[in-house]
Amino acid sequence: MREVTVDAARVPYRVLGEGRPLLLVHGTNAGSKSWDRVAGAFTGTSKVVLPDLSGSDAARDEGRELTVELLTGQLAAVISDLGEGPVDVVGHSMAAPVVAALAADRPDLVRNLVLVAGFAGQGDEYFRNALTLWRDLAGDAGAFARYAMLLAFSRAHLASLGRAAVEELAAAYQPNAGRLRQLDLDLRLDVRDLLPRVQAPTLVIGCTRDVLAPVESSHELAAAIPGASYAELDCGHIVMAERPKEFVKLVRDFIN
Repeated sequence: MREVTVDAARVPYRVLGEGRPLLLVHGTNAGSKSWDRVAGAFTGTSKVVLPDLSGSDAARDEGRELTVELLTGQLAAVISDLGEGPVDVVGHSMAAPVVAALAADRPDLVRNLVLVAGFAGQGDEYFRNALTLWRDLAGDAGAFARYAMLLAFSRAHLASLGRAAVEELAAAYQPNAGRLRQLDLDLRLDVRDLLPRVQAPTLVIGCTRDVLAPVESSHELAAAIPGASYAELDCGHIVMAERPKEFVKLVRDFIN
């Protein structure tokens, strides 16, 4: 485990494998462990870098309000700490607009960009209300966790698991101060003015069964980034759990 310190925030990151660096950036309520199902599949050709940004369980900071600038600063520090030039960057969910902002502001750091199940900004009322309700459920840990699970996974995926596995998933999404800070950022985050400035080759991946960040949100990202490619996978929001092999192939084919 390595660590960088940025404005009093301690940001740990893991490094797996050898090759050109591939930065996998987590979304809300997750942390870098959300990539564990697929990270190993990239290590044959890439040095996989897994940061835990402020708000995740492994990071340590002063509890300040999260901003896009704060998180992109942390990512820039991780990339600089690696000392290996521009890197390939994948951002999931909340991290998709964050890494897009990084690519727009620091083109010297991003070689290829992949945005997964992301969104560009505010304006989708379903999205806003879903996040607001999730945030408001923080006082009831059980309801918060079950609602998070329903946003994260498709009906088909949950049906395939069986009740015991679903109950285990439902217990995993407990509220804490860091996760609520990330949700608050989701409700403010808007990078639409930055997207036309992205220079890195970009792949946007939408998830057709995603009830939180629907494919229309990914369409908006792809349309706003010059020359962006677009692909879809038949799954819910957590593509790494529902379609790991297809996801890995899309990313690997794009960055190599």
